[in-house]
Amino acid sequence: MQNTHILDELAGGLLDIVNFLNAPQRDEALLRAAGVELDRALFPLLARLGMQGPLGVAELAEQVGRDYTTVSRQLARLDSLGLVTRSPDNEDRRRSIAEITEEGNARFRAVREARRRALTQVLAAWTDEDRQSLTLLVRRFADGLGQQPLAERDKGVVEPKAL
Repeated sequence: MQNTHILDELAGGLLDIVNFLNAPQRDEALLRAAGVELDRALFPLLARLGMQGPLGVAELAEQVGRDYTTVSRQLARLDSLGLVTRSPDNEDRRRSIAEITEEGNARFRAVREARRRALTQVLAAWTDEDRQSLTLLVRRFADGLGQQPLAERDKGVVEPKAL
């Protein structure tokens, strides 16, 4: 049986991290530290494309937690700035693929370096072993969360096999 106090502490710590990361002022500060001029609402799309490479618009919308039309409109803005390109999927012409450009990638790399500097400061007093343990455990936890069903109703649902 799980210790509910520990689970509550974990949930509280995760909420603190999410609140920190979702604060619009944090994105603005990170963009400033990187020397990148970009509307902070566009930043998560550019970051996701920079980390993962080309993505379908619907997939990108799902990953950033926004609706398809909002992401499509924001991608149009990024496209007009020369930071992404959009093209039809070769396999499914109804599907649009977004891809970061070299200029977009340069801005993404600048932000990534600013993020690394911030993390270096936060973890400066930690031992190498502590940093490695944190990285391993966070990755394992994130991977485990990714395997969870999106809703309670999805639990245990198994697709029927084709006959």
